[in-house]
Amino acid sequence: MEQREDLKSIISYLPVVLRSSTLFWPSAVVEAFKALSKGPQHSNVDSGQLLFLAISDIRNSLSDHTPLASSAADGFSLFFDDLISRAEANKWFGEILPALADVLLRFPSLLEAHYNSSDSVNCLGSRDGLKTSLRLLKSQEPGIVLLSQELIGALLACSFFCLFPNSSRGANDLQVINFDHLFSSLYDNYNEKQENKIKCIIHYFERISSSMPAGNVSFERKVLAVDQTLDYIPSPEAEAWSKSVVSLCQFEVCSSGLIEDHSTEALEVDFANKYFGGGALSRGCVQEEIRFMINPELIAGMLFLPCMADNEAIEVVGAERFSKYTGYASSFRFCGDFLDKKDTDIMGRRKTRIIAIDALVNPGKRQFLHEFLVREANKAFCGFSDPCKSQSYQKLFKDDHLLEVQLDQGYKCVDGNSDNVLFVGSQDEVGIVTGNWGCGAFGGDPELKAMIQWLAASQALRPFVVYYTFGLEALQTLDQVARWITSHRWSVGDLWNMVVEYSSQRSKRETRVGFFNWLLPLLPSDDPMILDP
Repeated sequence: MEQREDLKSIISYLPVVLRSSTLFWPSAVVEAFKALSKGPQHSNVDSGQLLFLAISDIRNSLSDHTPLASSAADGFSLFFDDLISRAEANKWFGEILPALADVLLRFPSLLEAHYNSSDSVNCLGSRDGLKTSLRLLKSQEPGIVLLSQELIGALLACSFFCLFPNSSRGANDLQVINFDHLFSSLYDNYNEKQENKIKCIIHYFERISSSMPAGNVSFERKVLAVDQTLDYIPSPEAEAWSKSVVSLCQFEVCSSGLIEDHSTEALEVDFANKYFGGGALSRGCVQEEIRFMINPELIAGMLFLPCMADNEAIEVVGAERFSKYTGYASSFRFCGDFLDKKDTDIMGRRKTRIIAIDALVNPGKRQFLHEFLVREANKAFCGFSDPCKSQSYQKLFKDDHLLEVQLDQGYKCVDGNSDNVLFVGSQDEVGIVTGNWGCGAFGGDPELKAMIQWLAASQALRPFVVYYTFGLEALQTLDQVARWITSHRWSVGDLWNMVVEYSSQRSKRETRVGFFNWLLPLLPSDDPMILDP
C-alpha cells in the first residue's frame, strides 16, 4: 500500500496513465510503439525528420501539448540525417530504435514490477526497512530510490522520446528531463562537444538494445539534521569543527589521471550544480555533465531529485560506465565503448559510488567569510558522510570535549577507552576520490577547497582522500603541504583553525598570498626542515 502511495506522488511526472491501480499506455501510443518495434518497413521512420514527427504524434496521443524546445526537430534531423554515417543511421533505425520501442512497450509492466517488489528490499547496509520505491525525493527528506538498470533504460527511452510531462517540473525545482533541449542546442549553436555528448547517449542505447544490463542503481538524498533530535546525520556547528580532535585522514595527491578511472572503491566526487545533472541535457560539458554522458544512468535521477539545499547531497551507487572519452568542455569527444568491470554488491549495484555536492557559485571574497567556510565544510561533510554512522557522528558532536577518536580494527574508540566504542559499519575502507571541486566555472579558491575537503573527509571518518589536481598550477605544492601537515599530526580542529585564521586575514586584506604560502612561506624549498620537521 505504501508503495502505491509513492506511485501516486510521482505519477503526474510520468507519461503513463494510472487507472484503478493499473499503469498503462493509451492505445494509440501502444500502436505507435508496436509499429516502431517492427522496424522502418512497418513504421516508415527511417530519418531524423520522420523520427521527430513520430515523437510529436506520440506526445499528442498522450495529450501533452507543452511545446518542446524550438529547434528540437532540426536537431534530431541534423544528428540522424547529417552527422552520423548512413551505416550508423541504418543500424539506429533498423535495430536500436525498434529495441527502444519494445522497452517502452514494457515500461508500464516494468513500473508495476518495481512497485510490487520494492517493499521486499531491505539489505541496504544496516538500514533495513528503508523504502526504496520510485518517488520524489523531496528536499529535507532523506531517502533512497533503488531502480533496476532495465527500468532506468526505459526511463531514458522516455527522455529520448520527450514523453515526460514538463508543466510542473520547474515549479517543483526539478530539472528538465526530456532530450529536446539536448538536440535543440546541437542545432542552435553547433559544436563538436554537443554532437559527442549525444553520441555517448546513442551509444548507451546501442549497448542496452543488444544486451540489457541486469543490475540495480540506487539514488540517495543525504540531509544533515539541523534539529539534533532527528535520527539522521547531524549537522556540525562551527564549534564542532574548531574543537574536533579527529585525526586527519591519509591524503594522496595525483597530478595526472581522472577521478572516474580510480581503481579502488571510493566515493567519487561529482562537482555538482545544485540541480542534479547541471547542464547535462543542454549545453553544459564540464566535470558533472561529462560524468552524466559516460554514465548515462545518472540522468534518471534528474526525474525525481529536486535541487539540493545547503545541507544536502546526493549519492548514486551502481551507475555503469558505457563510454570512453577525451577532452573537456569544448574539446570533449566520445571515443568508443567502455566495458565497466567493477564488482557488484549484494544489491546488484556496481561498486561505483558517485557523490554530488554543489559548491558556492562565484563566491569571490565571501568564500573567506566564516559562515561560508562552514557552509562548504558542512556540504562536503554531508556528501562524505556514511548514514550508517549517524549515531557515531551524533556521539562525536554531543561530546563537549570531542575527545580523540582512534581507529582500532573497524571500530572508533573514544578517549582510548575500549569500553566507549562507536561502531562504524561496512564502509570503513571506502575513502574519497576528488579534485578541484567548485574551482572551475564556479570560481572557488583551489587551495582552500582542497583543505575543506580533507577536513570534511576526516570528520566523516573516511580513511583516505585521493586528490586529482588535473595539473592545476595553483596546487603544485599541495603534496608538500599535505605531507607537512600530516607529519605534524594535526587534528581536524588544528587545520580548521588555521584555515579560519588565514581566511580572516584574507577577508580583511591583511594578506593576499594563497593559503599554502601563508602556511609555509618557504615553499617550494629543498630545505628538509620544511618536509621533515
